[in-house]
Amino acid sequence: MNYFDFDFYKGKRVLVTGHTGFKGSWLCRILINAGAIVTGYSQNPPTHPNLFSLAGLEENMNSIIGDIRDMKHLSKVFDETQPEIVLHLAAQPIVRDSYKDPRYTYETNVMGTVNILECVRLHPCVRSFLNVTTDKVYHNNEWVWGYRENEPLDGFDPYSNSKSCSELVTHSYKNSFFADGHTAISTARAGNVIGGGDFANDRIIPDCVRAVEAGKPIGVRNPYSTRPYQHALEPLFAYLMIAQKQYEDGKYAGWYNVGPDECDCVTTGELVDLFCSSWGNNLTWDNQAETHAPHEANFLKLDCSKIKSVFGWKPRWHIDEAIKMTVDWTKVWLSKGDIPAEMDREIRVYLGENQ
Repeated sequence: MNYFDFDFYKGKRVLVTGHTGFKGSWLCRILINAGAIVTGYSQNPPTHPNLFSLAGLEENMNSIIGDIRDMKHLSKVFDETQPEIVLHLAAQPIVRDSYKDPRYTYETNVMGTVNILECVRLHPCVRSFLNVTTDKVYHNNEWVWGYRENEPLDGFDPYSNSKSCSELVTHSYKNSFFADGHTAISTARAGNVIGGGDFANDRIIPDCVRAVEAGKPIGVRNPYSTRPYQHALEPLFAYLMIAQKQYEDGKYAGWYNVGPDECDCVTTGELVDLFCSSWGNNLTWDNQAETHAPHEANFLKLDCSKIKSVFGWKPRWHIDEAIKMTVDWTKVWLSKGDIPAEMDREIRVYLGENQ
């Protein structure tokens, strides 16, 4: 069963915030392939190299460089592009960076959400809005079972907490301004994502790739921490499914967890074992746990019963398949291969089409 309708998005005006980031770049590639009229609003790509440039996305979409905190500029973009669907991914996404600059993190993740929702409120052209948050929005009790959408929201660190606030802002706007149902409002809480083209600092797969490039063992800070790792295509297609379904029928608007099945919730050490095995060449890793590191959750899982029940959705790739796709993409990049073609190939494989 396909959860994504290419025909639905053909010709639709879609605004993606955070389009120059890792997930945003993959999302734009999917939408471009679907024939959507894509506008992106984001700051310049956050890393060098970066997937947005490697994929040549700027040539195939309306890419606008701007700050989500700049309400005047953002509103002008809405005036000019008249989006029907808005997918909000723009954020300061790194936990450890949020400890270094909490004010910027809150300004971006909270007031950025206020700004985008205010633009949606003032532009009736928008029929469907999705705010992408994180599994870290929940008050984490280090439980062995997954958190459900009705659990308390209270992230610990500035990043996680700012995303909890972003959720609450969205809930308030939905109740206060969108009760008439003209514009459907949802949030999606996804777990840690992996995949080709992520070059961020303080993320485990980019750390693995940098170690490979340097010919060194991989350093792992939190080898015993359990996270709901999944390939980026899993939540991205879920986001597009939610945005489509609520566009067609507002009853689908709500709050959704998007994560892997129980069998694919692994520790970071197990994830790196899979990476080393898939890469080959006797790749190894070292335990580099930090004694006085900033607090990060040790155990975090999601209960995704709701999205499965409402839409019949389920993850398509187990964690070993997700790692293989990530390794395949990385080897193409290191060999200076055709990145857009490799992205399209992985999208076709994910959808069960011929390679």
